Amino acid sequence: MSMRLSTAAAGFLLLAGIGAAAAQDVVIEPEQETVIREYVKKQPLASVKIPGVELNIGSTLPETVELHEVPDTKYRYVVVDNRTVVVDPGTRKIIKVIE
Repeated sequence: MSMRLSTAAAGFLLLAGIGAAAAQDVVIEPEQETVIREYVKKQPLASVKIPGVELNIGSTLPETVELHEVPDTKYRYVVVDNRTVVVDPGTRKIIKVIE
């Protein structure tokens, strides 16, 4: 009986963890994405190289990378390897790569 209970508890905790991870995903509203795209076009930055960091959503940028403000949003951006990367400044995680 206790083995069934442990298995059920483990399954529940696993599902709860998946739900918590999904809740942390950042979704940029279409209006904000438009604001960001228009701003970064008007404010081009020099591209930087960050060895060892893959430009994937969820990747964390090192503290040494300077993030630039996007007015009227809570996000920051930087250009890495000629790709504009939108970052959550609180976590420094990439939330969008603009091609």
